[in-house]
Amino acid sequence: MLLNGVMSSKAEAFDHWIRSGFADMNTALEELYFAQDDRANVDGIGDPIKAAIRDEGQTYVVGLLREGNTGDGFDSAFGVLGSVGLYLGALRRHELTNPAREERSPFREASSLALHVGASLGMAPRFATGHLATHNLAIGGLRKSFTRLPDEILFLDENTRGILAFQRAADALGRIVPIGVTSAIVAELFEAAQQALDAVLRCNERLFAQLDVERFFYSVRPYYKPYRVGRFEYRGANAGDFSGINEIDLLLGLCQASDPYYAQLLVDKMLFMLPPDQARLRDCMTRRSLLDEFLRLLDSGEPGGPWVGANARAFLDTCERYAHTARQHHDQLVARFIEHPARTLDARHQQGLTASGPPLPVLLRALEILRDLRCAAPRDDLATRHADLARLRAKLGR
Repeated sequence: MLLNGVMSSKAEAFDHWIRSGFADMNTALEELYFAQDDRANVDGIGDPIKAAIRDEGQTYVVGLLREGNTGDGFDSAFGVLGSVGLYLGALRRHELTNPAREERSPFREASSLALHVGASLGMAPRFATGHLATHNLAIGGLRKSFTRLPDEILFLDENTRGILAFQRAADALGRIVPIGVTSAIVAELFEAAQQALDAVLRCNERLFAQLDVERFFYSVRPYYKPYRVGRFEYRGANAGDFSGINEIDLLLGLCQASDPYYAQLLVDKMLFMLPPDQARLRDCMTRRSLLDEFLRLLDSGEPGGPWVGANARAFLDTCERYAHTARQHHDQLVARFIEHPARTLDARHQQGLTASGPPLPVLLRALEILRDLRCAAPRDDLATRHADLARLRAKLGR
């Protein structure tokens, strides 16, 4: 599929199909599903279209599998992994495969292709956030997507803008590490991080205002369900599967790699990130956090220079801005677009509701923990940095 790092004609043909016929057929199915009284039902609806997706995709997959993979050219291989991943994700959405009723994927060739390419890249053998966001190559303005529904395109575009903004914030914070928290220019880097976090807030506000709740819940979200590749069930892609947000967690010191709960989260998501993101995250896990650095300076009585107080205040302002993004995401977006519509869902559709696999109440508790860690909320049952931030504020007279 890769010839001297250049995408082969078979890979290009598969890519073109994903951007054209595949998206058209998924859109047609979504319109059929959405027109029903029970919008979550897919059984017996549009079966000829489902068969066409299955069979046309199989033809491309078999051709690529026979062609083989030289391992050259990350971008080309990553694109193939995305194409076969979107194909398998659509088969899962339309109930042509379901890990609850299978011990292995019924799509042997697609699984073999995904496993081969995923292993060569050092990633999970399924589509990831990057395939639909930061590394979703536009050709003539057309990006990969499951459907052509305006709500899916809005969701993908605003998610991508939000991810890029988080990455800008992480980059600004990371640049503080080699120059130290007492540097005269650190306040400018905190300001850059805050501006990037403001951009995240604006992305979330647009989603909250423009995204149709039912269209998202019934026509976009189901493509992110877990599915099997070979024998193993892989959780769905998550909008948080990039290193930037975890870099912010660790650099600010609101989350700690030594915390077993948070460390497990990092291990679980590592293979869903691009390899450069994996490297950035591993490096970040070895650094002392900015919070710990400020506390060390102020507790030790060492001369921090004239800038340390102003920098510490800018640090606290950045933590507050970051907490705002965490509260906004959980208390508005998650509650409105997942939790509330799920309450009206028929009991027979509750299984497999979440992209991460666990039942919805379990997922919501996990998201609440992350929100409270990022907000440094006072909790008796959770080791947040609430007391440490309060101590820093007290030393600064805030």
